[in-house]
Order: sequence, then C-alpha cells, then structure tokens
Amino acid sequence: MNDLSPHSYQKVWKGAMILTIAGIIIKILSAAYRVPFQNIVGDVGFYIYQQVYPFYGVAIILSTYGFPVVISKIIAEHPESTREQAASKIRWVSFCFLTLLGVSFFLLLYLGAPHIATFMGDLELSVLIKIVAFSFLLLPLVSVWRGSFQGLGEMTPTAVSQVSEQVIRVGTILVLSYLLVNAGFSLYEVGAGAIFGSVIGGFAAVLVLLAFYQKRKREQKHTVAPSNMVPTSKSIVKVLMLQGFTICISSLLLILFQMVDAFTIYAGLLEAGVDQQSAKELKGVYDRGQPLIQLGTVVATAFSLSLVPYIILSKEKEEAVKEKISLSIRVSIGVGAGAAVGLAWLIKPVNIMLFSNENGYQVLLVLGLSILFCSLALTAAAILQGLGNPYLPALFVGIGIGFKYLLNMLLIPAHSTLGAAISTLVAFSLVAVMMVLVLKKKTGTSIFERMPTAPLLVSIALMSAVLAVYLLLTDSLIGDSRVLATIQSIVGVVIGGLTYLLILIKNHFFTKEELMLLPLGKKLVKLLK
Repeated sequence: MNDLSPHSYQKVWKGAMILTIAGIIIKILSAAYRVPFQNIVGDVGFYIYQQVYPFYGVAIILSTYGFPVVISKIIAEHPESTREQAASKIRWVSFCFLTLLGVSFFLLLYLGAPHIATFMGDLELSVLIKIVAFSFLLLPLVSVWRGSFQGLGEMTPTAVSQVSEQVIRVGTILVLSYLLVNAGFSLYEVGAGAIFGSVIGGFAAVLVLLAFYQKRKREQKHTVAPSNMVPTSKSIVKVLMLQGFTICISSLLLILFQMVDAFTIYAGLLEAGVDQQSAKELKGVYDRGQPLIQLGTVVATAFSLSLVPYIILSKEKEEAVKEKISLSIRVSIGVGAGAAVGLAWLIKPVNIMLFSNENGYQVLLVLGLSILFCSLALTAAAILQGLGNPYLPALFVGIGIGFKYLLNMLLIPAHSTLGAAISTLVAFSLVAVMMVLVLKKKTGTSIFERMPTAPLLVSIALMSAVLAVYLLLTDSLIGDSRVLATIQSIVGVVIGGLTYLLILIKNHFFTKEELMLLPLGKKLVKLLK
C-alpha cells in the first residue's frame, strides 16, 4: 500500500471517500427513519419492530462491512494482470460458501422462530422473525458482487447499491406502516410490514448490483490466467471463515447490544412482575435511545474515522502514524464528549421534539452518555483493523456483549430499563478502555499523555453552564408544546454546540495543522483567529 503510485494512491483515496460518504448517508438514514416510524406506530409498535430489527441488522452488516471487505481484499491482493481471472474463481467459491451460510441462517431463524420468540417472552414475534429470515438468502449475491467490484477498484456500484437499499427500505417501511396503521391492522401486523420493507430494500440492492455486473460483463475482455495464479478454493473459504465476522465485528457492536436487550429487557420485566402492556411500553421508550446513540456516534466518528486512511497509507512513517492515531482518538473524545453531554442537558425537549412526550428521559439521558464511549470504541477498532489487527476488536466486542448480558440480568429486575441503560453505558466504557489500551500497547502511542485535558473539561463546563442558564430561562415557556420544545431543542443544540466548539478550538485542543486534516478543516481554522 505504501508503494502506490500517485495515480493509484488517488484512486484508493477516491474509492475510500466514496464508500465513506455512502456509509455516512446510510447510517443517518438508518437512525433518522426510526423517529417518524415511532411517531406512526407508538412505543408498543416501536418495541415490536426493535425486538426483531437486530437480526436484520446482522444480515445488513455482514453484507455491507463483513464479507464484501474480505472478498475485495482477496481479489485486490492479486497482480493487476491476473486479477480479473482470479476474481472469477473467488466470486464463484465465495458464492457457494455464502449460499451455504445464508441458507443455514435462514433455516435457523425460520424454523426456530417460535423458540426464539418464546425465549424473548413474546410468541407473537415469531411471524416477524420468519420474515426477517429471508434477508439472509440475499447475503451471497449482495456480498459477492460488492466484494468483487471493490476488489477490482470500482467503489461506485457498492455505494449506489447501499444508498438505494437504504432509501427504498426506509421509504417502504414508513409508507407501509402508515397505510397499515390507518387501515386498522394490529401493531404486530404493522411490524411484519416494516420488516418486509427491510427485505424489499435488500432486493433493490441485488437489482442495482445486477445492472452494474451486466454492464461490466459486456465490457470485459476474456483472457485466461495461469492456474498457479488463481487461489485455491480452500484458501478462499478459510479467509472468509476467519475474517468474515471479525472484520465487521466493530460495526456489529451497536446491533449486538440491541440483540442482548431484545432477549433480556422485556423478558426480565415480565419476570420482575411488570404486566405485558407496561413492559412493552417501557421497552419501546427505552428503544428511543437507539437512534439518538446512532446519530451521535455518526457525528463523532465521521470526523475521527476520516483520519484512518491517512494511518493505513503511511504505515512505515512511525511518528506520523502515532500522531494520526492520537489525533483520531482525541477527535472521537472531543466530539463524542460534546455530543453526549450536550444531549444529556437537552434530553427533555429533544425527547418531546422527536417522540411527542418526555417519557423515560432519565433512561435516554444515560443511554446518550454512551455516545462518547461508543465513538471511542469504534474509532480505536477501525485503527486496529487498519493496522492489521482484526481479531482483538472482535474479542473485546465479545467480552463487552457478555458483560452487557450479565449486567442486564443483574440490574433489570431492580432498576427496570434504567438498569439496562446503565449496563449499556458501563459495557461500552469497558470495550472502549480495552480498545484504547491495546492500541497504546500495539503502537506505543501515548494517547492520553497528548490529550489536552484542561481545554476539554473547560469546554464541557462552560457549555453546561450556558445550557443550564438557557433551560432555566426557557423551560417555563415551553410547557407540553411539541412545537415550542422543537424550537427549544434546535436553538439549544446551536447555542451549546457553538459554545463548546469555539472554546475547544480557542483553547488549542487541536493545532492548526490538525484541524486542516479534518472535514470542514478550513472553516474550523477560522475559529482559531
């Protein structure tokens, strides 16, 4: 990678940026649509959907960040002269392996749906689980085509398919939900329609990729590669098995935490003596926190992860790598802390703005604080993977999930959904600390020694003071009005965000050179003057 010609370097950089922009768009869409969806179906309808969503989330992550990345890596490792021919065999072997895997997941979910739903404490979810099982049948086609295009240096098909999938999925979910609710269908039937919308999005991705594949096939020249230049089927399957899940495990972090909650919160509330209707409402209110965490994390990691290509493309320059790693971590902490603390202050009006009432705002406040640690964990995981250590992040995420499960079992009976929120915050913190410590050990980067702690704490304190005064002055005017809460939230975000950013930059949390490396760097530098 370090021997890239200027043209190849530019191509790699352009490709990375295309996928990064597509990734940000689909993450924003994935978080944002849940707000109007919750407004259509209410807290119980949101609970029903969120119980099953993690299964779909696993399928989408594997076919977006997991297997396509591994397939593209296998293809890209071949010399350009034989890459096209090697790609043909890699596609075929990968397709056979992933078909076997996808069918296995499908059968496990489809046939096991009643048992899974019973384990969750709600047998009526079994139909939704059966529908979501079909997502895994699309895994082979989507993964192989995306991986093939990426390996051959074409990022546009992957990006277009990802955005198309998300747009059609979100549109179908919202339209179907609205129509079904107005037609008087039960909330479980509405939930089934929403899950069906997700599967439709997957079909859209297949059609887009098929169109790109047919176009490429017409333009392709057929040549034969020497047999010794083509990888063996065994080696391809081995890499897919070893790296397919581990390489996307950090992207699965949020999904797997949601999976733990799906299996433990509702069932735990029932065991604690809460009636079914109240337990569903409590879980639905708790699930309001998911889009808040997702959106906050997207904002924080959009800046920190933009530096990862710099790190990967300059592996040999040890000091430069250390500086970029330190800056990435600092950005995730700086932006993540601002987002988490700012949201904590504004959680009441934000809750009313997005979800029509302030129910469960204490739970959402705790969940919102997770933004800092989730952003830090995702940034550190991306750096470790970029430096060739994909297995350690996977191990730490596994430990975090186990810890989250244990804490849920301990805290939910005594503290209801607040206990689940605390367990999320503590488990994210554990994962983040493990990631950062191993990153320091692997790279020798003194991350916290380079951290200007005073400017960070001063910025948080002053933003908090400004928001406290702002809320004191405006709370009495708002009442229960959703319109006024919306105005209060938006103005509060602007005031708090600008205060925090201005003080952080003025106090030299980042140098001028560091700011120039970040998105919107030229505009941020002006704040130094």
